[in-house]
Amino acid sequence: MNLKQLEYALAVADTGSFTRAAERCHVVQSALSHQVARLEAQLGVSLFERSSRRVRLTPAGEAFVLSARPAVAAARRVAEDVAAACGQVRGRLSIGEISSLTALDLVDLLAVFHRRYPDVDVRWLTAKSELLMADVCERRLDVGFIGLWQGETLQGVQHRLLAREELVAVLPPFHRLAGSAQLTLAELVDEVLVDFPEGTGARRQTDEAFQAAGLRHRVQFEIGHIRLVEKFVQRGMAVGLVPERIARGFQDVAMVPLADAPVRHLYAVWSPSPTPAARAFLDVLEEKLLAAGG
Repeated sequence: MNLKQLEYALAVADTGSFTRAAERCHVVQSALSHQVARLEAQLGVSLFERSSRRVRLTPAGEAFVLSARPAVAAARRVAEDVAAACGQVRGRLSIGEISSLTALDLVDLLAVFHRRYPDVDVRWLTAKSELLMADVCERRLDVGFIGLWQGETLQGVQHRLLAREELVAVLPPFHRLAGSAQLTLAELVDEVLVDFPEGTGARRQTDEAFQAAGLRHRVQFEIGHIRLVEKFVQRGMAVGLVPERIARGFQDVAMVPLADAPVRHLYAVWSPSPTPAARAFLDVLEEKLLAAGG
């Protein structure tokens, strides 16, 4: 077996699709499928259960992923570590952020990083905090920018607190409560809300805040991106609860502080043993935060 075969099989495991795996690896699907089939023949097992609808790992495939992922990560780091020892930073940097990241401008940060380290290829994705955490822990992601709520803890990763922020209510400008100086969760309990799907980290803060106050609330619209809150509120369909910095960027909505607002902490998280590219990126991040007084 070779490194490419391991990378292709891991891509299939991560995406659950040969088509999406081929897109991720920038190779035609037939070539990727052929290499995965050769790998299975060499191992003498089937790594995937294939059907017209989905691709799932077999028990042998699950064991393969556990062994192959650190092996691929170690192989990739050989050249990077040798280059770093000679004063060169290259390779790949994978970063991920939540859609409601407000604590820093990642494009600005990457501009500084790219000027210093032009040989590093950057992969950037947006996902929910819990997915980013899992990707960092499993070494699929170098650095994640996530949001946690009061009382939640970080385990298995290094971290840097970026900001602490409260949620505010965003309402249609013509809403009866839009002119209020401050609101409480009790005053919103009968309103139709727009929020992230139940069970996600982004949703837990509102659910737990209402529960802590002994209140039942109704989320009629579940969405997958913070900017959709703005559209639902603009059209008078619902009321939203979002970080204040996000709300200040919304157009044609009313923003009202909450007396009992949930508090969110924004963090950068990374592996205890970062790659040379990740270490260099974290150095740039720290410089930026210190320059801003963080």
